[in-house]
Amino acid sequence: MRKTDKKIDNHIRKALSDACETALNDFFGFVWLTHLVDYSAFPKSLRVVCVFDTNDNLKDFTEQNGRKKFDALIQKNLTAVGVAMDSGRIYYDTEESCNKANNGSWTERLAK
Repeated sequence: MRKTDKKIDNHIRKALSDACETALNDFFGFVWLTHLVDYSAFPKSLRVVCVFDTNDNLKDFTEQNGRKKFDALIQKNLTAVGVAMDSGRIYYDTEESCNKANNGSWTERLAK
């Protein structure tokens, strides 16, 4: 990773950490988030994955229009550090689904 990539990644991590802290208080069942990026294709390669504990909690979150609010929070925080990202690059998943499909291996699941 080049020095400039490290700086960008640090900004992204800070922005997403702030979004995560807010989401932990605002969205029932939300537990963590992560990002994946290939800096040779940045910013188009940037993906954010928001993880909920159960499929039921993710379903309730979606039915209550939580996704629109969470997407806006992530985009606002990333924009504040100079990273533009459309909501089509934000994904939602659950620990329950990972446990069933990938035996709890997020490395395997996120490699898709």
